[in-house]
Amino acid sequence: MPELGIPTPTYSRDDVTVGIVHFGVGGFHRAHQAMYVDRLLEQGLAKDWGICGVGVMPGDRRMQEALAAQDNLYTLVLTHPDGTWEPRVIGSIVDYRYAPDEPEAVIELLAAPTTKIVSFTVTEGGYNIRHDTGEFDIDNPAIKQDLTSEGPPATVFGLAVEALARRRARGIPSPTLMSCDNIEGNGVVARRVFTSYARMVDPELADWITQNTRFPNSMVDRITPVTTQSVIDELSLRFDVQDRWPVVAEPFTTWVLEDDFTDGRPPFEKAGVHLVGDVAPYELMKLRLLNASHQGLCYFGYLMGYRYVHDAAQDPLIAQFLLNYMADDAIPTLKPVPGIDLDEYTRTLIERFANPEIRDTIARLCAESSDRIPKWLLPVIRENLESGGHIVRSAAIVASWARYAEGVDEHGTPIEVVDRLAEELVPLARKQYTHPAVFIENTSVFGDLARSTRFVDAYTWALNSLHNEGAKRTLEALPVEPE
Repeated sequence: MPELGIPTPTYSRDDVTVGIVHFGVGGFHRAHQAMYVDRLLEQGLAKDWGICGVGVMPGDRRMQEALAAQDNLYTLVLTHPDGTWEPRVIGSIVDYRYAPDEPEAVIELLAAPTTKIVSFTVTEGGYNIRHDTGEFDIDNPAIKQDLTSEGPPATVFGLAVEALARRRARGIPSPTLMSCDNIEGNGVVARRVFTSYARMVDPELADWITQNTRFPNSMVDRITPVTTQSVIDELSLRFDVQDRWPVVAEPFTTWVLEDDFTDGRPPFEKAGVHLVGDVAPYELMKLRLLNASHQGLCYFGYLMGYRYVHDAAQDPLIAQFLLNYMADDAIPTLKPVPGIDLDEYTRTLIERFANPEIRDTIARLCAESSDRIPKWLLPVIRENLESGGHIVRSAAIVASWARYAEGVDEHGTPIEVVDRLAEELVPLARKQYTHPAVFIENTSVFGDLARSTRFVDAYTWALNSLHNEGAKRTLEALPVEPE
């Protein structure tokens, strides 16, 4: 028999108006920011802070259709390690626009004085940053099309900057532009890319944005796997709920947010958000421990035959490798994190990864590595090279990515390498047997790391071991660095 009593919004959604426009309504946004706003609405707060989602990518049309069929409602399911499912219907998204169908309406929504926050979860690669220079990529064809076309813009940058131009012309205050992506200094990065785009449109507009727009940094944390058909079926079986696109997440959640807003904000602190003056220690902790450890797990795990994160995390060899990476490589690069015991945090991470009810796929963690590794792991390596710290495990993670990028596992089975640079990286990786450093000589991803003899030696040892001995024996035989 289906279980009963799924909580649904007790507030009147008819009374909720849009105050936040969010680009990138995927699983994470719906499990995280939208959930926090829903908490506020349940308390009778934030009725002027409802969310309108905006999609700009072709795949976003499916989200528009799924939400439209459900009055923008969806089910968030927290899955506990003991098998308990904790569902709730979330009502904070009150509208959704697909920008390719109605770009002018989206621009006007962004320009409306009632829109106080424009937020983003557009993935690490969505900020159009060159890895070698850290600057906005003006050669991106989509950016060039936006800047030269007589029609309305199509990118996030073009839509937002056009709306900011209209607000400036109309004397309307700028909204806050709030990044919620896993990027170090995500607010700083957002400021850089949006003002860079604006400067190509109108230097005076860029100056206005610099003077009038806030870009708060944030740290967001909740493991949210891709929704599968089995989740949809299980939700229907357990609770008799028909949901076209529910979202599953772990019970743990954190949002640390810099309290720096242009034109007001919801009372986020009453929903459990940590409002702070400096997010940097928290975001570095999360990016270099959780996110980088995910990369440490996924390639080795895949090559060892695992396909789910929890199975790999329950392997003592992988778990110890991750703990050693965090203790020896990552934690020494971190600043003190107020209120956090880092040793306890690392142990908790392994427990979270090992939650069998999340059923997060290793393939999801392996995707878009060229956007993730440079932001999460390479800074750890660079800092330790400069300080003389540990790099063997970090270099091994890079080598495991390079081995995975060859597109074939240890049994000769093809691997689908999902990466926006796959056409460039896979052919490079396949040259590694005769030219071991060729992958890391790609300066657009690795910068000048291939000039470091110490890094190259550690990397090539791991890569040669992966080729000759396999992933399991490589982890068993990792050299011990001197203290």
